[in-house]
This record gives sequence, structure tokens and C-alpha cells, in this order.
Amino acid sequence: MSNQAAYVLAADFGAGSGRVIRGALDGRRLTLHEVYRFPNEPVQLRDELYWDFLRLFYELKQGIRKGAEGMPGRIKSIAVDTWGVDYGLIDGAGRLRCNPRHYRDARHAKSMNDVLQMVNEQELYAMSGVLPQQINTIFQLYGELQDSGINSKDSTMNPDADTRLLFLPDLFNYYLSGEQACEYTIASTSGLLHSGEVKWNEPLMSRLGLPVSLFPRLVHSGTVLGHLSDDLVRELRTGPMKVVSVGSHDTASALAAIPATESNYAFISCGTWSLMGVERDFPVLSVQALELGFTNEGTVNGKVRTLKNRSGLWLLQECKRQWERENRFYSHEELVRLAVSAGAHQSVVSPGNDVFMSPGDMPKRIRQYCERTFQRVPESVGAIVRCILESLALEFRQTLDELEQITGVRPPVIHMVGGGVHNRLLCQFTANATGVPVIAGPVEASSAGNCLLQYVALGEVGGLSEIRDIVSASFDTEMYTPQDSECWREAYGKYQQFNERKQHQQ
Repeated sequence: MSNQAAYVLAADFGAGSGRVIRGALDGRRLTLHEVYRFPNEPVQLRDELYWDFLRLFYELKQGIRKGAEGMPGRIKSIAVDTWGVDYGLIDGAGRLRCNPRHYRDARHAKSMNDVLQMVNEQELYAMSGVLPQQINTIFQLYGELQDSGINSKDSTMNPDADTRLLFLPDLFNYYLSGEQACEYTIASTSGLLHSGEVKWNEPLMSRLGLPVSLFPRLVHSGTVLGHLSDDLVRELRTGPMKVVSVGSHDTASALAAIPATESNYAFISCGTWSLMGVERDFPVLSVQALELGFTNEGTVNGKVRTLKNRSGLWLLQECKRQWERENRFYSHEELVRLAVSAGAHQSVVSPGNDVFMSPGDMPKRIRQYCERTFQRVPESVGAIVRCILESLALEFRQTLDELEQITGVRPPVIHMVGGGVHNRLLCQFTANATGVPVIAGPVEASSAGNCLLQYVALGEVGGLSEIRDIVSASFDTEMYTPQDSECWREAYGKYQQFNERKQHQQ
């Protein structure tokens, strides 16, 4: 690795906003600088929900322009990471057939039911390793082809042989470089790969009538796809730069940037939602894992992350928005201080319950939930925030127990990354509830992983172990050790009883 600073651009798209980060690697230290941020708002068109890909590509170009300002020819590469499952179709001339559908589009529920009539849940889980959920690409694509009247068993109705499916980061890469490929970690969210393998599941596609010709080659993280096209270099007034496939699923890039020194650890990527799991050599495909809601997705080093999608800071974010509508404005730091002063373990909610899924008056819903379940109703702002944070920590404890059940191993430490790391009280509560230390940081894990995987592709960094060494040297982390163990054991016992009662009532 050279001592001369090298620059890369990381485009990190989230479901609510996107940003372009300029990374600089100088020796063994990575620095990140946000050069551009923009909203990502889906578009409702009658009863259909779409991503505005054209607007997002425009914003990506503005980010590239700003990231390269004042340093012509010094940006070596660019890479894109996004959320999972969503995709676009391009025709033989390279035109986008239509804007990609949003994973929350109402059509997907019917498509899932139709597919499960042909391949039952347990068989589908065994074949793909992916938990059957209506957002999955396999259900989205089946529904789209059915709506289009396409059925691969009828050769007269096949899509053009040159039509290709590209997941969203791959779609951005195509319009940046002209190269068609699907990166493994993003493809692994689809339900269309062989379980635990970098290989399209052609027998499954055949059973569902999905044309195999739709799917381009698969590539590994750290693959140089090509170069920024000449027309974009001229339009954006940049020098030439390479286009790289990194951990194109944002969670895969975040996991690469976990500064782990041990092999046996649990991770929590915590933001609006939380993904909690472990890294393994092979997927977990048991009936118990399916029933508990675990999925298996790819990592940047070709392994598997067995994880569960859990609640994150959504409830707290929605409460804050409601209080602002009532002209009550609190910083996140103020909310944490109010929670600290509130009574401990007064009430608990199930953060993933359907009543909390949609936007709206979240404090009211939390109070109503506690009233319906015969608990003390949290009235003050601090009591509500404390109820949320304690409930999230207890949910993480439940997930850790479930991971031990399905793998036979209890991780001795949890690495927490993402925006949730800013909430120090949640980090401490997580350590208290789980009874294991929590190492928090870095916050910008997805962007750090994205940048460092580009440096691997450029030959500046040797591999994943070196990535994690650089992350350790570049970003601060904080260790939270368990406290008040007896109090939290008692709280967890009540939480378990509470959830058992709720399941029995349902």
C-alpha cells in the first residue's frame, strides 16, 4: 500500500436519502468527507409505488461533479451501494423499461401468495436461504412478468433475449460504465440464488417460469467493472475513473467495516431499522431458523450473514416528528437525558408490532398499546423514550438468544455500527440486556466499507483483514460493558412472558 493519498467516491443510497462521500486513504488512515446529500422520495402513481430512478441518477451525477471539483484526475474510482431486493429491467438497446417498483408496492403481496402455491415456504427457504417476504425480488419479478403477460414456458411471450435484470446498484453501475453485471451481496437478497452459493438458481427459475436469460453474470465484491463513460467524463468535467462493484448491498459494506478482532461475534447495523446477526461459512436452513424469521445473505468475502431484520430507531424518530408537529422540539441529546431521568422498566412494547409500522402519532400508539396490555402507561416524553429504548434492547437480547438456538453458539461480543451508535443510552441498554459487551462504531460503516473495498480493487489494500485494521486505526469505537445484570434479567423474564401472552392471544 502506497503512502500517497488516493481518493475514491462512495455513493450510498438509503431508502429516504442518499449521499456521496469522498474517501481519502493516506497510509493506514481513511478519512471520509460528505460532498453531497439529497432526498430519496418514492412516487405514488395511483395504486403503484415507484422509485424515481431518473432523479436519483441525476443526483448521483451532481455528487460525482462536486466530489471531483478541484481535483481533476485525482479521483481513482466510484462505487455504489443501496438497500436490497429492488431492481430495474433494461432492454436490448440499454433503455430502462420503466422506473423500478418500490419494495412496499402493494402488488407484491399477491405475487408472494402466487409463488408459494408453486413452491412452499420451507422448500423455497431451503433452495434460496432467504426468508420468504413479500418484498423479495423473486416475488416482485414474478408479479411484474405476470402483469406483462410474460411466461417463459410460452416462447412467443418471452421478453427480448437481450433484456436484463439489474439490481439498483448494478443499474447505477450500468449507466455509469455501460457494463452489465450483478454483484453477489445484492443478488443474495433476491431469493434467486442457490443457497450460500454465487450461482443463479436456474431450477427454481424454471419452476416459476422466470426466463434465465434475464440474469447477467455474477461478480464478487471488489470487481472493477469498467470506467466512467466518456460522455459522463465530458459532462461532469472529471478525469477518468474506474467503476467498482463493492459490497453493493449497504449492509454488506457496513459489515466489512466492522473492526472485529475475533471471528465469533454478533453484529447490529442500527438505523431506522436494525439488522442483527452473525457471519458464518454456511447458511442456516433449519425449520427453526425459518420459523424464527432469520434470512441468509452474502458477505463481501463470499461467506454468509445469517440475520434477522429487527426494529431500530423508527419508533423514536416518529415520536420526535409528532412532538415537532405539536411545536415541542427536542434534540436527540435532550431525549436521551429525559429518558435517563425516567423510571426504569415501567412498560415495554413489541417494537415490530404492526401497529407501529406506519407513520403517524407514535406517542399515542405507544400509550394505547401499553393500556391495552395492562401496563403502566408512559405519559411523559422521557418515559416514552425510555420505554422505546428498553424495548429495543430487550428485542436484541431475544435475537441473541435465537441466534444461539439456531447456531449452537452464543457470540461473546456484539459490534454495533450505523447511526444508532450515536444513541449511547441504547448502546448501554443493549449491553445490559444481552449480558455481553457492545463495541459501538464506526457510525459511517457503509461508506467506510464501500471506500475500502474500492481500495482493494485498486490494489491499495490487501483484503478484509487489512480493511478492518484500517477501520480500527481510522475511527473511534466505544466499549459498553453490561451493568445492572439482575435488574435486566428480571426485565427480560417479564418481556418473554409478555410476548408469550401476546402470541397466545394472536
